Amino acid sequence: MTVCNMTAQTKISGTISDGREPLPAANVFILGTIDGCLTDSLGRFSFTTSQTGETTLKVTFIGYDDFTLKADVSKLHDLTIRMNERATTIDEVVVTASTFSFGKSDSFKTMDALDVVMAGNSCGDIVAALQTLPGTQKVGEDGKLYVRGGESEECQTFVNGMHVLVPYTTETENTAVRGRFSPFLFKGINFSMSGYSGEYGQALSAVLPMETTDMATSDKYGVSASLVDWNIGGTKAFSTSSLSFNAALTSMGLYDRLFSQRQDYTRPYRKLSGEAQYKKEFGNAGVLKSYVGYDLTSVGLHVDDRHLSLKEHNVYANVTYKKSLGQGMTFFTGLANSSVFRDINEAVSVGDHYHNFRNEMHLKAEIRKVCSDVLKLSTGIEDYIRHSRLRFEPYEYHLDYNILAAHLDAQWRVIPKVFLNVSARTEAMDRRWLLMPRATLSYIPNKCLQFSLVTGRYSQTPDDDYLAQSGETLRQSTADHVVLSMQYKSETTLLRIEPYWKRYHHLPLIEDGIWQSDGHGTSRGVDVFLEDHSLARNLITTLSYSYNDSRRLYHDYTEERTPDFASRHNLRLTAKFSIGKLIFGLAESYVSGRHFPNGTTPYYNSIDANITYLVSLKVIVYTSLNNLFGRTNIFRYDAAGSPVTASRDRFFYIGIFVSLKNNKAYDISNF
Repeated sequence: MTVCNMTAQTKISGTISDGREPLPAANVFILGTIDGCLTDSLGRFSFTTSQTGETTLKVTFIGYDDFTLKADVSKLHDLTIRMNERATTIDEVVVTASTFSFGKSDSFKTMDALDVVMAGNSCGDIVAALQTLPGTQKVGEDGKLYVRGGESEECQTFVNGMHVLVPYTTETENTAVRGRFSPFLFKGINFSMSGYSGEYGQALSAVLPMETTDMATSDKYGVSASLVDWNIGGTKAFSTSSLSFNAALTSMGLYDRLFSQRQDYTRPYRKLSGEAQYKKEFGNAGVLKSYVGYDLTSVGLHVDDRHLSLKEHNVYANVTYKKSLGQGMTFFTGLANSSVFRDINEAVSVGDHYHNFRNEMHLKAEIRKVCSDVLKLSTGIEDYIRHSRLRFEPYEYHLDYNILAAHLDAQWRVIPKVFLNVSARTEAMDRRWLLMPRATLSYIPNKCLQFSLVTGRYSQTPDDDYLAQSGETLRQSTADHVVLSMQYKSETTLLRIEPYWKRYHHLPLIEDGIWQSDGHGTSRGVDVFLEDHSLARNLITTLSYSYNDSRRLYHDYTEERTPDFASRHNLRLTAKFSIGKLIFGLAESYVSGRHFPNGTTPYYNSIDANITYLVSLKVIVYTSLNNLFGRTNIFRYDAAGSPVTASRDRFFYIGIFVSLKNNKAYDISNF
């Protein structure tokens, strides 16, 4: 039933559609008056007006361009009006191909900071939580990210756009490491397995860009404790700035005494870490962010007749400044420094000493401009200045080099619903220039569907050890990616299917005792991700499956074969169910066997469970148990053909998170 003004003498009428279907509840009115009505379910409208002579009829409808018609009132009857769907502006487009975004309010929330802490057996580790996604592969002996048939070093981490040289904590061989950063540190995490823009370099397979939270507006302090770590910290807010701190101690001493394990530790694993952040907002639309973090890690292990002793200092700091210059232009600049000192006594034999120091300074400047509703540009320059020093008698080296880079990116709405991202990145190392074109073509017919074709070239410098042993003659390795992405998203379901293909060139290969850039390889497969909220109330289920077929000739390989770290099938099923203040989680992980020269490992399987209890608004208790049935999973075979397993088959975790001032327990200590 239409709602109309019945006091006028001239009748205005017609129908409104988008060319396919009628548009109900469109707003039709005479401009500058209150005369008008809403269309009915068939798109019809009819009202009267007291206006005479030439006037302007206007129609508005959400998601469509406004329609206006200037004519004599006597001719505004029996109209047939067709509305045009409003073209999405370039700033409104979120291309999701090969990228999972967490913590973003404008995207499907598959995971936020609290989910990271309480996902399966991740125990607050971003890296472990990301391994639930398709495209990642389970490599239990080191726990790092391996993406689509690529090594762990091929995935690089960036904080506020600045590179992190070593994003993992250190551990002894055949023990899973953790990521260095707390998930509460970040407001947004974008894990991209292909199609990343020219802004990001030195990553053959994937990038993990993370954006820290904005300036805090209120004070908060908190503590947390578990069997393996203790944490305290908080934030002090000022009128235009905030200062945050965090201190944590991780020690496996108590846990090792309570639960048996296979390793013969002479000194339990310990990590003392501290972090601080300062953020300031300026009145002229400038934002300054700074971060510094320090880790001291140590562990002692009895191996054969050796007493291995490992100690590492890891320092990372960055400062960034972002300012709006007006007219759609933004300026960004940043500086980051990473320093890692590692010392190992009796690393290989009794009495030896291994010392390695690595340092990287990353400098970056970028200008971004929104030129119009259909075009957005960005361009930038950066420099990676690296130094590495190793001493391991009788071998030692000193390595100094830098990588200059520049990029130009354009995001263009070709026609409504069709978007093209093109970029060119160039890098120079030892006067050798590389040009890396990249492009993503996306078709977004509606809010539910998205189709993308991704192609591009990516590069990365060989490991410092290989570079030094070659006399700095190795070239940068490159990888060409092609990905077809198909995604469906509704209010309750997210489905993504992505077949991909990669070809590697110039991988490090040792031939006749000499390192060459003659290695090569391929990786192909398909990733499937399904998240559903509709099976039952308060139940969230996910399915993550990856098929990967990789082959390489590199390092000391004598023929092209499947690399040791690659597994053909990776499957993970998860379920999270909420009842009042309780949250129950269950996860099933399956990984097919990995191929080694001396055998193929059995399949990996683990069922993990966790329970979260919200004691109050300020207290959360979380507990998890991984590998419920205690299966002994074999990760790989060593050179002697002996199986390598985890130090313990099960891991039990219980932690308490307490807020001392804020009203959210998960805001504890964490910026």
